[in-house]
Amino acid sequence: MKQRELFLQADAALRSVIDRITPDELMRPAPADWAVTSNPTVRDVVAAHARDEAWVPDVLLGRTIEDAGGTYDGDLLGDDPIAAYDRLNDTATAAVQEDLNPEKVVHLSYGDFTLREYLEHISIYRAFQAWSIARHLGWDFALPAALVETLEEVIGPQIDGFREMGVFPPAVPVPEDADRETRLLGAVGYWVPKD
Repeated sequence: MKQRELFLQADAALRSVIDRITPDELMRPAPADWAVTSNPTVRDVVAAHARDEAWVPDVLLGRTIEDAGGTYDGDLLGDDPIAAYDRLNDTATAAVQEDLNPEKVVHLSYGDFTLREYLEHISIYRAFQAWSIARHLGWDFALPAALVETLEEVIGPQIDGFREMGVFPPAVPVPEDADRETRLLGAVGYWVPKD
C-alpha cells in the first residue's frame, strides 16, 4: 500500500525535525493557525503532533473519540517533550506497519474515511509541517527526495481536490528552474522564497 510508505516517510521527516528542536526553540512563538491554543509556542505545535501520533493506533483499530474518552486529554509531553513525542511516534510507526486493510473505514473527527485516505490525510499534515517548522525556526532543511517523489505520486493528482476541501491554500508561482521539492511546495501553496 503506497499510503503506508507515504506515512512512514512523512512521519520520519517530521520526527527528524522535532528531534532537532532545542529547549529554547520549544518556547518560541508559533503561527496562530498551527495550534488550538492562544499565543501558541513551538511546544504547543509539538504537543499537537504528539496527540496526533497517539491517536494513530486507535484510529487504525476503528476506535472513535467517544471510545477513547479523555485518554489523550492533557499534556502528553511532560518534562521531556522530545522523548515523549518519540515514544508516541514509535508506537504509531509500529501500528502502521501491521497488516492493514486499506479499505477499512476509520472514524475521524471530521468524518469517516477509508484507512488509505486517513493515511494520506495525516501524511500531508506531517510532511508539510516538517518543512514549515524547520523554515519557521530558520533551519536549512529539505524534504527527503523519496518523500517528495511519493507525495507527487500519491497526493499530486489530488491537490486540486484537497484545495477545494480547504486543505491547501492557493498555489504559488515558483522560479522556472525550481527543483522538484520547490515545485511541489508551490503546487500546494506552501513555498515562499528565502529572505
